[in-house]
Amino acid sequence: MTLSLYIARRFASSFLMMFSGFFAVLFLIEIVEQVRRFSGANLTLAETAELALLKVPESAYRILPMIMILASIALFLALARSSELVVIRAAGRSALRMLAAPLLTALAIGALAVAVLNPIVAGTSKRYEVLSDRHRLGDGNVLSVTREGLWLRQGGEDGQIVIHADRANLDGTTLFGVSFIAFAPESGPVARIDAEMAELTQGAWLLRGAKEWQFALGGNPEREAVQHPQYRLPSDLTADQIRDSFGTPSSIAIWDLPAFITALERAGFSAQKHNVWLQMELALPLLLATMVLVGAGFTMRHARSGRSGTMVLLAVISGFAIFLLRNFAQVLGENGQIPVLIAAWSPPVAAALLSLSLVLHLEDG
Repeated sequence: MTLSLYIARRFASSFLMMFSGFFAVLFLIEIVEQVRRFSGANLTLAETAELALLKVPESAYRILPMIMILASIALFLALARSSELVVIRAAGRSALRMLAAPLLTALAIGALAVAVLNPIVAGTSKRYEVLSDRHRLGDGNVLSVTREGLWLRQGGEDGQIVIHADRANLDGTTLFGVSFIAFAPESGPVARIDAEMAELTQGAWLLRGAKEWQFALGGNPEREAVQHPQYRLPSDLTADQIRDSFGTPSSIAIWDLPAFITALERAGFSAQKHNVWLQMELALPLLLATMVLVGAGFTMRHARSGRSGTMVLLAVISGFAIFLLRNFAQVLGENGQIPVLIAAWSPPVAAALLSLSLVLHLEDG
């Protein structure tokens, strides 16, 4: 038990050092990137640093598997160079028993990352998107999906228009049971239009079965309401802007993701991308444990065996290959070419089995 706690503590320290180092490097890179991206916005150094600090957690979270394999390599190389691996084997500990501590630590780190770091990354990503849109565009277009349907806001020179619809097609360009409420820049609502259907065309919404109310001071909106079999409402929205308004699944905390998926499907949108992201987040602890197995398979050997540099290179290449395979499977899952569960779970499971077979081969010949 004492030996297992010692190895787990060494591995956790190695991971924290790697994570801190990458976080600092990514922060410096992001500062340069934000300066380049907002070169025409005249941001202060504090605003640039704030944007970089909000963006770094997402970047660091994305490369957690690579940080894990580097921490695993650092741990086993340090144990080999200090001859602690020889002592542990001489004490009768097999490779699999020795790997139990770092594997459990990796699973714990993965569970902590999903439960705690994921919501933090979601919050910082959402805040970054809000601030970056504000610096670039001012008040932009925002789409929100709730249990009551979807809400969309479009901006313009004449004020804001809030759009509510019961449901929509897959890309949000056709709305059903829709209401448009126009707001003047310096006052409240000035008009409302209800329609059976609204279709986004080039430069305008094309409404069918519409009824318009004008909220003039002292008037009677219902008595002065006008029926329109067809009505053209100018808009600068595009289908791409509506899709982008959803944000990435990573901007939604994993605790809120199931309810968001349900609301998204109820509104008529496809939640395939969000379903894939949810399952991949649940599979993250297994992926991190797999990276420990990969690092152990190549570097858990005596330092005098030689070729340490080659083994480290092979371990990094193998980890990078698993990382790319996981991203490739994610793309296939989001496009619907393979089932969601296969896209999320097959890369870490297959990599874990192959890495375990490598460890057993090195242990037993």
